[in-house]
Amino acid sequence: MKIDLILKNARIWTGDHSRPTASAIGVFAGRIVGFDDELHGVRADREIDLGGQHVIPGLHDAHQHLSYCGLRRLQLDAHYSKIGSLAELYAAIERHAETLGPDEWILGGGFDQTRLGGFPHIDALDRAAGRRPLWLTHTSEHMGVVNTAGLRRCGFASGAELPEVPGGVVDRDAEGRFTGLLQEQAKDLISVHVRPPASEYLIRGLAAGSELALSQGLTSVTEPGIGSTIGLGNGPADLHWYLTAVERGVLRTRVSVMPYISQVHELGLIEPGLSAQGLDLGLRSGFGDERLHIGAVKVLSDGALFGRSAAMSCEYEDAPGNTGLFQFDVDELRHQVIMLNRAGWQVAMHAVGDQAVTEAITTYRLALEDHPRVEARHRIEHCTITSDAQVGELAELGIIPVSQGTHLSEGGESLLAGLGRERAQTAYRMKSYLRAGIVIPGSTDAPVVDGDPMQSLHDMVNRTAPSGEVIGAAERLTREEALRAYTFGSAYADRREHEKGSLSRGKLADMVVLSDDYFTVPEINRLRVGATFVGGVLEYDAGAIGD
Repeated sequence: MKIDLILKNARIWTGDHSRPTASAIGVFAGRIVGFDDELHGVRADREIDLGGQHVIPGLHDAHQHLSYCGLRRLQLDAHYSKIGSLAELYAAIERHAETLGPDEWILGGGFDQTRLGGFPHIDALDRAAGRRPLWLTHTSEHMGVVNTAGLRRCGFASGAELPEVPGGVVDRDAEGRFTGLLQEQAKDLISVHVRPPASEYLIRGLAAGSELALSQGLTSVTEPGIGSTIGLGNGPADLHWYLTAVERGVLRTRVSVMPYISQVHELGLIEPGLSAQGLDLGLRSGFGDERLHIGAVKVLSDGALFGRSAAMSCEYEDAPGNTGLFQFDVDELRHQVIMLNRAGWQVAMHAVGDQAVTEAITTYRLALEDHPRVEARHRIEHCTITSDAQVGELAELGIIPVSQGTHLSEGGESLLAGLGRERAQTAYRMKSYLRAGIVIPGSTDAPVVDGDPMQSLHDMVNRTAPSGEVIGAAERLTREEALRAYTFGSAYADRREHEKGSLSRGKLADMVVLSDDYFTVPEINRLRVGATFVGGVLEYDAGAIGD
């Protein structure tokens, strides 16, 4: 018998309890066919001796904006690791403007006012951008800043003409003058004019995002929100361009795409006496193949913790009187989720504050009472602040909380300031979920924070703020629990654990070669990816494979 590939002389952690380790693995037609002695006498078109290097299953980021990550590499990246002050930001805008045509938009994002010393102001943005229109999104992607030329390009002569927007904030100073900042739903006053991007530009972004993901050991990514110019996504034909990127061979990591809620509509009767919402022809979660498929519907509930717009049951410590906001009418969201559940959809509701989590749990309970389903696996994206009682409800209803560890290492100081030290200990819970019997995934929310899964795994285990202070020591995971979340847990959250999430016979041959032993290296975030295989195909090599 001859197969496609054998990796041998390796130290393999399979993630499969029935065979936790191995030294050789065989691949045929993109799937795993055997290990160790099962490969005795078997030949392969390619045999690679890894010389004792360490191998783990392919990693899966369960909440990463892949297209935004890619487009950010083509635009102005204002992440704090690159730009540390307002002066540096304005200088970077001037330099970036020189690379563009006289009428081109200056686009970018990733700025964090807590790192810069304040929000960019429209007057300074005007000076830095010259006559070019500018739109920069915040690191949370829940707000952005625009300059005067950008306002005019969007049909507003000045900030005075901007309307107030339900579920959003048009920021004005004490004299009533627009500062340049638009929050939550108000940001769509501008974003609808910069979307959709040109098709070739978007495909370049997807290619760049895929290349970055592979270099980080990500063989799968779940993109939370496509198809909209108002809300999440790049445009109404997002799925078409994703398919085009696959056909051209530039989207080389596996992707689960979540249609944004604005893309679904009333379907009428789907059977006698049962009406529902969804996409035409009954397309729903699960449609597609192992390379690209439709995941959950993304529903936006509240705002962002770092912008103090997450819906809380009590006010923020550093913003008296502010309890955040819901971006949409709660009753309307409930109706939509109930109707989506009827049509077989998995639903992923963005809920950050504890009040938003309460509403999400109530909504899912009502939906499942209306139309009971086995293994619906509805999700709460971020699920940032939860009580012990809410943890129990999540377990009872089979809801998957999708939390992000790197929000602690990048935004821990802001979290402590907004919640206070006592409440902050219940932020981004993980161990509590496991103790309750919940399967948890691994994710980053990149480019909101850095998308490197090694940093994310490090944070799931250590949970330290930038100052070094530990946030929620009781929520720390073991190294194996964290890695299992990033492999099996993310596959489970995507309802694909039958084909990936561990290195097991019959599953997809998605594998990562590491620079050291994940379980013993002193600092996980120092690990590097040496090679990434997707379906047994070497898609990234940093020198681990060689010739």
